[in-house]
Amino acid sequence: MVCGAAGCGKTLFAMTFLVNGAVRFGEPGVFMSFEERAEDLTANVASLGVDVPALVAARKLVIDHVRVERSEIEENGEYDLEGLFVRLGYAIKSVGAKRVVLDTVEALFSGFSDTGILRAELRRLFGWLKDQGVTAVITGERGEGQLTRQGLEEYVSDCVILLDNRVEEQITTRRLRIVKYRGSSHGTNEYPFLIDEQGISVVPITSAGLAHKTSDEPVSSGVPGLDAMLGAGGFYRGSSVLVTGGSGTGKTIFGAQFASATCRRGERCLLFTFEESPSQLIRNVRSVGLDLRPHLDAGLLRIESARPSLFGFEMHLARMVRDVRRFRPTAVVIDPISAFHGPSSEIQAALLRLIDILKEDGITALFTGLTASGPMTDADHMVSSLMDAWISLRCIEETGERNRGLYVLKARGMGHSNQIREYRLTGQGVVLIEPYLGSGGVMTGSARLAEEARERAETMRRQRATEQRRRDFERKRLSTERQVAELRAALDAEAAELERLDEQATSWEQSLEQDRDAMAVIRGAAE
Repeated sequence: MVCGAAGCGKTLFAMTFLVNGAVRFGEPGVFMSFEERAEDLTANVASLGVDVPALVAARKLVIDHVRVERSEIEENGEYDLEGLFVRLGYAIKSVGAKRVVLDTVEALFSGFSDTGILRAELRRLFGWLKDQGVTAVITGERGEGQLTRQGLEEYVSDCVILLDNRVEEQITTRRLRIVKYRGSSHGTNEYPFLIDEQGISVVPITSAGLAHKTSDEPVSSGVPGLDAMLGAGGFYRGSSVLVTGGSGTGKTIFGAQFASATCRRGERCLLFTFEESPSQLIRNVRSVGLDLRPHLDAGLLRIESARPSLFGFEMHLARMVRDVRRFRPTAVVIDPISAFHGPSSEIQAALLRLIDILKEDGITALFTGLTASGPMTDADHMVSSLMDAWISLRCIEETGERNRGLYVLKARGMGHSNQIREYRLTGQGVVLIEPYLGSGGVMTGSARLAEEARERAETMRRQRATEQRRRDFERKRLSTERQVAELRAALDAEAAELERLDEQATSWEQSLEQDRDAMAVIRGAAE
C-alpha cells in the first residue's frame, strides 16, 4: 500500500515500480487505473522519459482504465468484485504479469457506503492478488487521523509506504516513510525523495555511519603553495575540506582550481553551484586562467546548478547524493553551503549525512562557505567541526587598500603551516606569496612593497658604508706597504754600505799584512 495526500507522487511511484520491473528485471506488469485514462497516464509518464507505448507494444506492460462513475452505481443487494477479478486476471495472463498496480483503491469503492461490504471486499481483493502470485502496489488517499481513507488497507497490506508533500517556510519537500514491512527489518526514518525528469529517486541518507575507510594518499588542492602548507602535500583522499571567507576572497576559484586539478589527473569531479549558472561559472574562472570547458567536453567534469529556494535542503541533499551515485566522481565541490538558510542544527545534521556518504565512497569533498567579516559565529564552528581540513580566506585592509590572506585553521592527521600567506588571483590561478613579517606583523600589498623597499635601501646603505670602509682600509694598507717598502729599502742600503765597509776593512787588513811580510823580507836580507 502506497498512501499519501494529493500531489505526493503515488501514481508516478507505482508506474516507476512497473517500468523498472519490465525494463530492468524482465517482469511484465499490469496498471489498472480507476481515475486516469490510459492516454493521459501515458502522457504524464512521458515527462519522466518513459516510452509507455513501446512497452505496451512489446507486451511488457498493460494499461487498463476502468471507469467508475458514482452516479451510475446503484447499491442494491450483495456486491462483490468478481467482475474486476475476471478483468484483472485476463490482463495478468495476457502478458504473464509479475507486477500489478491498482490506482487508486478509493475510486474503486467510491460509490458505496456500506462499510461492512467494503471491508470484506478489500480483504478479498488483497487475498486474490496473493493467490495470483503477483507483487501488487495499491495506491490510496490519506485519511483523517489514519493512514488511508478506509482505515483498513494498512492492516491487510504486507508493506505500507507513506508519501508526504510537506511545505515549510514556503519550500516543498517530498518525504517517504516505511510504516511497516512484514518479515523484514527496515528504516523507520523519513527519507526525502525526488521526482524530476530522471524519475523517482529515494536516498536513505539517514542511514549513514562511521564505518568508512581512510586513505593516506594526498591529492593536490590545485594550488601548489597551499599543498606546501599542508604536511602531506595536499588533502587526504576521501577527506572533507571547508574553504570559508568573505565575499570576494576567491572561494569559488579555489573550488574550481581543485576541480581542474582533479580532472587533469584523469579523475571525475562533480561540481554543485548554487549561485552561478554553469556558463557563468566557466566564464568567470577563465579570467584567472582556468578553462573548464575541455574537462566538460571530455566527460571528466559535470556542473549541476540550482537555486537554493528550488527545493528544501533535504531535497537538495537527496538530489546531490543521487547525482554522485550516478556520475561516480572521485571529487565533489559544493559552492557554497552558506546559500542554504535554516536552523544551524538541521543544516549541520544534513551536512553530516552527506559527508558520511561521500566518505563511504572515498570521495574527496570541498565545501565553500561565506562567513561574516566579524568574529566567527556558532554556525561556523558547528559546520567546521564536521570537516577534516579548514582553510580560511581573509581580507586584510591596511594603508588604504584591500589584500587577501590565507591560513590553515586545521588539517586532521597532518602537520601544517601556521603562517598567514598572502595570495593573489592571477592569470595563472591562485598564487601564494612568500610570507613577510614586519615589526607590526604580516604585511601585504603596498605596505609590504614599501617595507621591502625600505629594507632594500637600508641594505644598500649598509653595503655602501662597508664598501667605503673597505676602500679606506685599502688606501691605508697601500700607504703602510709603501712606508714599509721605503724603510726596507733604507735598511737594505745601510746593510749594503756596511757590507762594503766590511769588505774595505778586510781588504785593508790584507794589504797591511802583505806590507808587513814585505818589510820582513827586506829586513832579513839586510841582515
